[in-house]
Amino acid sequence: MRSILITGCSSGIGHHAAHALAARGWRVFATCRQSADCDRLRAEGLESFRLDYTDPASMEAALAQVLAATGGRLDALFNNGAYAIPGATEDVPTDALRAIFEANLFGWHDLTRRVIPVMRAQGGGRIVQNSSVLGLAALRWRGAYVATKFALEGLSDVLRLEMRGTGVHVVLIEPGPVTSRIRQNSIPHFERWIDWRASPRRVQYEGELLARLHDERGPDRFELPPEAVSRVLIRALEARNPRPRYFVTLPTHALATARRVLPGRALDWLLARI
Repeated sequence: MRSILITGCSSGIGHHAAHALAARGWRVFATCRQSADCDRLRAEGLESFRLDYTDPASMEAALAQVLAATGGRLDALFNNGAYAIPGATEDVPTDALRAIFEANLFGWHDLTRRVIPVMRAQGGGRIVQNSSVLGLAALRWRGAYVATKFALEGLSDVLRLEMRGTGVHVVLIEPGPVTSRIRQNSIPHFERWIDWRASPRRVQYEGELLARLHDERGPDRFELPPEAVSRVLIRALEARNPRPRYFVTLPTHALATARRVLPGRALDWLLARI
């Protein structure tokens, strides 16, 4: 039975991926930051325990639990858990940037480095990184999140080159608008870090970002459900020779193409209107 460790399984992409892979016969270790979410996943029939990217001890314990259960083997890692801090880049405190990099990049790197020796010893494996359309193109109000995803793209590209010949494949998945709780989950981080009332952009916050954060709206125009990512993840995991990147939504395909073909000023003009 093939085994996979997935992070960020409390909801959205990670939750659906865990169930989809379990249904295909994978042994899934579905982890969450909060113990209560792990309890809920165990009630759903999944093997689940705590893993927090900002807590190295939790990563060590989680991987030890996986290897004890599998006899020392792990076929795949799906790095997925992340959060956002909405706000104008000039309003994001440097400590906030440090905090989001700890969770969205440094923790991923730490866990990946722990897994690589296992995969190297067994002769192969898959490391799948859940990136974003915001790892390919920059959008307003998303500077902190964009920075982590751009960094993830570069780090993963280098790792993929360096792992050639080891049997360990490094793959990036590029979702765009996918149904999840990232907007709702970003609100506490926004409230903690962004002093929007004192910002020179206060009127823009009031007229644009606050409504986007707090108003309950239907799906975005091109939004897809989490199973769209699960389908791509399955291909990335089960292909004999996986591609370096898999795009999921129409906006991701469109913006990736625009970044390749448009001059810089034209691309800025387009992105400023999204």
